[in-house]
Amino acid sequence: MSIFRFRGGVHPNDKKQQTEHQAIEKLAMPKMLYIPVLQHIGSPLESLVNVGDKVLKGEKIAESSAFLVSPIHAPTSGTIKKIENHYFTLMGEMNTIFLEPDGEDKWCELFPIADWKKATKDELLKQIKNCGVVGLGGASFPTQIKLDPPLDVKIDTLLLNGAECEPYLTSDNRVMLEKTSQMIEGIQILKKILNVENVIIGIEDNKKEAIAKLKEAVLETGIDIKVLKTLYPQGGEKQLIKATLNREVPSGKLPMSVGVVVQNTTTAVAIYEAVVNGTPIIDKVVTVAGNAVKAPKNIQALIGTPISELLDAGNTNREEIDKLIVGGPMMGMAQHTELVPVVKGTSGVLGLTLSETNHCKSRACIGCGKCIEVCPMGLTPIMYPRIAENESWEEMKTYNLMDCIECGCCSYICPSNRPLTESIKLGKTKLREMMCK
Repeated sequence: MSIFRFRGGVHPNDKKQQTEHQAIEKLAMPKMLYIPVLQHIGSPLESLVNVGDKVLKGEKIAESSAFLVSPIHAPTSGTIKKIENHYFTLMGEMNTIFLEPDGEDKWCELFPIADWKKATKDELLKQIKNCGVVGLGGASFPTQIKLDPPLDVKIDTLLLNGAECEPYLTSDNRVMLEKTSQMIEGIQILKKILNVENVIIGIEDNKKEAIAKLKEAVLETGIDIKVLKTLYPQGGEKQLIKATLNREVPSGKLPMSVGVVVQNTTTAVAIYEAVVNGTPIIDKVVTVAGNAVKAPKNIQALIGTPISELLDAGNTNREEIDKLIVGGPMMGMAQHTELVPVVKGTSGVLGLTLSETNHCKSRACIGCGKCIEVCPMGLTPIMYPRIAENESWEEMKTYNLMDCIECGCCSYICPSNRPLTESIKLGKTKLREMMCK
């Protein structure tokens, strides 16, 4: 086990028992797919299709010539019925392509790389981009950009994130167990692109089955398995780097500043599929859990599937749902409708009951300092609600607000139930608005 650890953090009940032994199930084809044209950090895409067009499975349907982008592909064959705003998990509504499946599920022609070991870095990066690969740990950053650091930056370590530290979520764990060989080959492709020898998979010790399987799979590969003590938010890039390598990423800097590139283990599988099979990202493994879900499971759903279909598959009692969350309970987003679709970054759909949510009334801060103790970024969350109440947004800069990873540890630990994370998100929004003026 790794002897290092990051500062702060909390250890909530991980609730993974609901689904950790549930093998991935493929969801039936929905009647309509709702495919947002923005599923990555960066610029929105432009639709390549029009209403009435027939498309094939895997066909590119949205793209942009901008730098920070990742294209989107048709999850199945069918007809484009509409292109208009529709409910979106992160920002109310988003321009969305409505695809009606034809039931044939007919593929377009795919163009895999015949022998990736002989391919150049540029060829591999182009393939990864064309197949719409983004970081599948939640951030959805375009992968081809992350794998192409500036020439003056020396990368010595590839770090694979297998922590999956959010409570309830086990989709990454199941992918590591069920697609182990694809993941290992995907890591080898990453290793070639980055030209590094030091490769580490960081995984928390609550995934004993996956740890055992990975240790066997990496024999004679040179890949190192670092078993980490379970602690949230271990899956954060900076926290994982500290826990595995004992390196501190400076404030305002990226992991590459300390010679590290971090990729999620499921992203490695997506890279394998893109390079070896020519397959773009058209589906996602999603954990469906929470006490309102009577048959919790891990589901492989097509991109664009409304989450109502996943809740139905989990035999969910809607009357028991107190809060519907896409993602995990710590960093996920509460939803007001089941019509929001699965996107590339969707990791979980949670139907939480009243017993699982916190409805305690917020009280005055008692100055206990617990929020400071658990903050993994070494910030002072106690100050943010006070500054927000006075609307002194510029002052938040002096407390390094933009370094916050919005993990929710401060809100989780606060005995007064103060809206700490809410104040942080509001402060970030206000500062961004000020910078855009």
